[in-house]
Amino acid sequence: MREIGEAEERRLVRAASAALKKAYSPYSKVKVGAAILTGDGRVFSGCNIENASYGLSVCGERTAAFKAVSNGSLKFVAIAVTSDLGEIAYPCGACRQVLEEFGPSMTVILFDGKGRVERYSLEELLRHPFKL
Repeated sequence: MREIGEAEERRLVRAASAALKKAYSPYSKVKVGAAILTGDGRVFSGCNIENASYGLSVCGERTAAFKAVSNGSLKFVAIAVTSDLGEIAYPCGACRQVLEEFGPSMTVILFDGKGRVERYSLEELLRHPFKL
C-alpha cells in the first residue's frame, strides 16, 4: 500500500463528500460518495445511483472507478468513501472486486462524515479476489 499524504487524503475526502451530495437514492435513502486518486494524480468522483429495478443501481465506488477507466486511468492509488449514515460505510464485495482490477494494493479511506476516518489496504478488505 503506497502511503498517501495528508493533503491527498483531504483532497479525496472533500471530493467524496461533494459527490455524496449528488447521489440519487430515493429507494434506500442512503447516499454514498467516492473519489479515486489515480496513478497519474487525477481524482475521479462518483455517487450511488439507484433505479426502480434495483439490480440496475450502481454504487458510488464503481461510478468513480468507471469514470477513471473511461478517462484512461487504469492504475488506482487510493479511494475515499463516505455516506450519510453517520458511520463508516465499507465498499460492497462487487466494488472491492472492481477496485482490485485497477489497484490491488490501493489505500481505502473510509470517512463517517463526522471526522472519524479508517484506513485499509484493499488487500485487507478483499483477501482472495477472483482472478483469471
